[in-house]
Amino acid sequence: MNILSKFSLAAALAISLASLAQANDAHHAANAAAVSAESADAALTEGEVKKVNKDTGKLTIKHGELKNLGMPAMTMVFRVKDPAMLDQVKAGDKINFVADKVEGQFTVTQLEVQK
Repeated sequence: MNILSKFSLAAALAISLASLAQANDAHHAANAAAVSAESADAALTEGEVKKVNKDTGKLTIKHGELKNLGMPAMTMVFRVKDPAMLDQVKAGDKINFVADKVEGQFTVTQLEVQK
């Protein structure tokens, strides 16, 4: 292979790698935008604590629609991300919370008691 052929091959390879790098950057930017959109969907939802079960680390909450989970309003049991959340609430408290599916279980990941 002569020097001109080697140079042409190297140039073609460099152009291909640059195109792949740009496509990869665009893919990462799209993923970052999707993560931001998911975070926005996981906005606080209003709810009412029906039961606190410290033994199991769970809360029973009557809640509004959970858009990020595609779930209508209902009453259901949630795990809590942090057991300290259980000490912040009691049955009857009005709350704002974020729930997500963590390790296959519906989990309260953020909790605020309404004042």
